[in-house]
Amino acid sequence: MKTIQIVFSPTGGTQKTADLLLESWAAPHEIIDLSDPQVDFSALPIEKEDAVLLAVPSFGGRVPEPAAQRMARLRGNGARCVLLCVYGNRAYEDTLAELYDLAQNSGFIPVAAVAAVAEHSILRQYAAGRPDAQDAAQLRAFSAQTFSRIQEGNFTGPLSLPGNRPYKNSGGSGMVPKAGSTCVRCSLCAENCPTRAIPKDHPQTTDKAACISCMRCVGLCPHQARQLNGMMLSAAALALKKACSVRKENELFL
Repeated sequence: MKTIQIVFSPTGGTQKTADLLLESWAAPHEIIDLSDPQVDFSALPIEKEDAVLLAVPSFGGRVPEPAAQRMARLRGNGARCVLLCVYGNRAYEDTLAELYDLAQNSGFIPVAAVAAVAEHSILRQYAAGRPDAQDAAQLRAFSAQTFSRIQEGNFTGPLSLPGNRPYKNSGGSGMVPKAGSTCVRCSLCAENCPTRAIPKDHPQTTDKAACISCMRCVGLCPHQARQLNGMMLSAAALALKKACSVRKENELFL
């Protein structure tokens, strides 16, 4: 049996949460990066005996579109999996329901699910520093419970998860990072963009239609050259203040 992480984590929050959730699982862990557009996801060797974690952030209450498209090409072959949805303390809405459907359609058997909070990838003041020590303790407890469910031989399912079908309409945040005068055209952002929205020969530009506002380019830039519009950030922070200011807790579904 292999333990496999299948993770979409542009800025690291989902990956950090996934690592905590896997602490009680059999090691070592193989990592499949759903943010890498060069991987042939249909050719990955996943076997029925494997233990799989499918982990994505919630983007506007949905699974990020490129993650969903790449997950649809996976072949689960009856492997049992745990679902992980990570959100920035606002709401995850239909993300877990959609992730469940994607997993089943790709041939996985979802046996447990977790909704967890990590620092908001755009508005960093919300859920700042999370997962924190309290989250880590809770996720480690979830780790043991989810691995026990993976090992059970009599799971019949299905899981009962929050969310709506049909899912809510997907839509980007509308906030596209732009390069400023400190951009040296190193193309680090272009090389690591999950949707190839930044051309390598013109990394100071961004394809607005392809950008999913994941903020990887902002986090990676060694010169802090890529930024969001300050007025738009302030307006978004104000709009989400009420929803994001009260601490949300992690949830386990068995």
